[in-house]
Amino acid sequence: MRVRAGDEDRRLGAAELGGELGERATLVQFSTAFCAPCRATRRVLGEVAGMVPGVAHIEIDAEERLDLVRDLGVARTPTVLVLDAAGRIVRRAAGQPRKADVIAALGAAV
Repeated sequence: MRVRAGDEDRRLGAAELGGELGERATLVQFSTAFCAPCRATRRVLGEVAGMVPGVAHIEIDAEERLDLVRDLGVARTPTVLVLDAAGRIVRRAAGQPRKADVIAALGAAV
């Protein structure tokens, strides 16, 4: 997981994401209805959010939020953003992440 140029200055809020941010970090997932890796990613991120206190998981339907997809430069699904407590993007990954990589990326956020 890496940070894309320009992401480090970007903050996302609950109103923009359609869900409450976690107290310590938030895992934001962009998905589409027919994306098989998105289902596996949902499961991994849900498990991590459930085991790390203060971490929330928000899933966004990319087809319904094309404005946000374009604004954030999401090119494929699943795309995962890791936000810190202030809503700053600290990590980004495209494709299905491994649980260990998600946990490691949270280290940059908390």
